[in-house]
Amino acid sequence: MKWNLRMVAAQRDLCRPTELLEAFKTVGFTPSLSQVPAMWSGTPVAVRLDGLDKICVVLNCTVGDLLQAEPLEAAAGKTEALPKAVVAEGFDGEPVRPTPRRQGSRRSLPPN
Repeated sequence: MKWNLRMVAAQRDLCRPTELLEAFKTVGFTPSLSQVPAMWSGTPVAVRLDGLDKICVVLNCTVGDLLQAEPLEAAAGKTEALPKAVVAEGFDGEPVRPTPRRQGSRRSLPPN
């Protein structure tokens, strides 16, 4: 998902985070100091639904204006860059079976 708060706010002539905070106060929405920079300049980690509703009221927009879905191809390209798992030589594709424990006590002795 792509977070577009800054673009939507600019379309409503709110060009600074302080102006946006003043608009939020009119509907009783007071985000924490750590949420404000995340909402303005990046993507917030979490937004409560009631907060999202108040943001939409202040900006006179819909949730679809604030959040835009990104194509799945962009996300799929990221998984290809991950390192591959290390495989033992001679691996023929069959599942690896665990080896049974040795006979004897299952617990180790406590340290002396």
